[in-house]
Formats: sequence, structure tokens, C-alpha cells
Amino acid sequence: MFGVLREDGLVPRERSRLPVVCAAGLGLVTLVFAWLLDSDRFMERAEMIALCLTVEAFLHSMCLFAEEWLFHSKQRYHGRINEIFQACIKGHAILGMCAIFLMLMLGGVSFSHEQWSIMAIVCAVCLLLNSLGVLGPAPVELSEICELKKMNVAHGLAWSFYIGYLKFVLPDLQNKISHYSSTSTKLSSPRLHILVPINAVVPTKPEEEDTNVVFHENLPELELDIAGVRQRSYKNSVYKITQNNKTFICVLEYATPLRTLYQMSQESSAGFGERERKQQVLLFYRTLSQILDNSLECRNRYRLVLLNDEHTGDPHYLSREIIQHLKQQDGEIHMDPIREPLNQVHPVQEDGQIRNFKSELPAAFPEEQMSSEPTLMFSPPQSLRSQPVETTDC
Repeated sequence: MFGVLREDGLVPRERSRLPVVCAAGLGLVTLVFAWLLDSDRFMERAEMIALCLTVEAFLHSMCLFAEEWLFHSKQRYHGRINEIFQACIKGHAILGMCAIFLMLMLGGVSFSHEQWSIMAIVCAVCLLLNSLGVLGPAPVELSEICELKKMNVAHGLAWSFYIGYLKFVLPDLQNKISHYSSTSTKLSSPRLHILVPINAVVPTKPEEEDTNVVFHENLPELELDIAGVRQRSYKNSVYKITQNNKTFICVLEYATPLRTLYQMSQESSAGFGERERKQQVLLFYRTLSQILDNSLECRNRYRLVLLNDEHTGDPHYLSREIIQHLKQQDGEIHMDPIREPLNQVHPVQEDGQIRNFKSELPAAFPEEQMSSEPTLMFSPPQSLRSQPVETTDC
């Protein structure tokens, strides 16, 4: 069972550039090894292989262009050929092919019939392997592309949850909680606790999961005119959580977009299994946390509670997790402004002589031993208008 401090072990981090660095390093080492084996024909073979790969990439792009131009030009691109080119043909492939042709022309390299035959065979084999999916991206690469381009289901649900709900509710939550605490029971936390179960099972009532979590009442509603709906109502619920004869009161609710993820995993046409659902829930948690952390309107007004699904047989798992988050918030340090003691300023007489400040300021500089608590020490002020004292013999 995982606690509050072990959420980093569940939520996946963003992928790094380690594969790119490893591939570049291995490529350089392999090139050095090939040059050591046969340095005389190294450049000729390298140019020939580079030309084969760039030509194969261009031919594959033309195959994609044929599909988009013949069947999707009007529906997807409104008949614009330049957009089809940009979507199908990689710019660096064309630039690489042109650069290699220039190198061959300037270097005066000419290939024999055998070499042209080898290049044609390499291009054909690469095209066949590409059409069969052998050279296609791995599942990890597809996942990385979707995460970088924000194309996952979790990204859309997290942004929808923030823009369509949390962006309205959280900025107004502090005022509602302050009004509620002044007129009714004081809450244990001024934040909205958003429950994120990893299995995406969202019950209608938290009491169904844990009998120690009991509904208390609703906060005052927030009414806004949204998308043609006049006075659309947004409200939050207050719950009482008990443990060992102690009662905690806070505002909590489940993340409603998780219902969509769970329903998608139950539909065969969605192609969304249990493993994919868990990955999307964790990605939803990470994305929503990043969105709220970057939002000045919502920062420090929420608490994401990640609920692990490995608590079968524990009927009070939910209450313990919520109370653990509440106790952790009690231990948080709030940086209040430092209040420095006021220091009395004693003016200096302007008679040209600076008197002994030990006798003038006994309260500011006592002659007793220093206490264990550090204090701020200021040097005594001196007047800028005092007359200079003559120190020469004349």
C-alpha cells in the first residue's frame, strides 16, 4: 500500500532524451570502427548508404502523399497542396538528399552499375520493411510522441476538467470557505481535495467506499452564465471523516473525468483496456497537477489525492488516505513576514564631540551576557552635521 510520500513511485515521469544520446554515441562509435576497418573506401560507402536512406524516406513520403491527395485533399486539407506536402514529406529528408547530391557532384564521385544496383535493392528492402511495419515506431516511441504532442485522452480530460470546472470553482473557493467557517463549523483544510483513484472507479457517494466518510452539507453555490446556460450552478460538498474518535472536516470530491476513462475501458469499440486505462489515469494525474501548479488562480487551493487500487480488504482505506493528507498539510510551514523589533533612535548633539553611547543607550546595548536567542544588532546613528575636530599641531 502506498502513502502520500510515495506517489512519485506510481506517477510516471516525463521521458528524457537518453535514447537520442545513446543512439548518437553508438552511431559515432560504429562509424569510427568502420573507418578503422577500411579507411580508403569509407567516404564512398558512407555517401552511398546515406543516399539510399534519404531516397527511401522520400519515396515513402510520396506514398503517403498519394493517399492524402487522392482521398483526403478536400476533407482534411481543403484542396491545398502545400499543406499535404507539409503533412507527408519531411523537410529534413529533402534537405539531406539535396546535400548528398551536391556532395557527390562537387566531389566528382561516380557509382558503378553494381553500386547502383545495391542502392536500388536497399531502397526496395527498406520500403517493404516499412510497409510491413518492421521499421515503424515502437510502442514506446508512439507513447512518447502522444505525450509530447499532448494527444492522449488524459491530456484532453485534464484540460477539460481544469477549463470547464476548476478554473471557476477554485478561485472562489477561499471566499466560500471563509464565509462557511465564520458561520458554521471550521474546516480542517481550506483546500478542495480531489480524489483520483487509479482504477478509475468513481462511486456516486464516498460513503459507498468508506463508512467513516460521511456527507455533512454543501457549500454556497456558485452561479455563472456559461455557454448559453443562464445561472449554471457549481457547488462543492463538505464531508466529515472520523478516525479513532477524531473528526476531520474538509471539502472533497472525485475527479469526474475518470468516469469517462472507466466507461471507455468497458466499451470494446474504444480499444481501451485495463492497462491503458491505468496509464491514462496516472497521466491524467500528472497533467492536471502540472496545469494547476502553473495556474496562479488555482495554486495552493487544491489537493490531489491519488488512491491506489491495491487496498482490497481494507474498508477504511479512503478515510486514512484523506486524513494522512490533512495531517501533512498541518505540518506544512507557512512563511509569514518577519517582524523586526522597533529600535529607538537617539539623536546626537551637534557640538562636535560624539559622546559615549554606552551611557546614552543602555537599553539598546545592555552589558549583560548574550542570550541563547539571536537578536539583530544595529550600529548607533551618527549625525552628518557635526563639526570636524582639528587634529593638527598648528
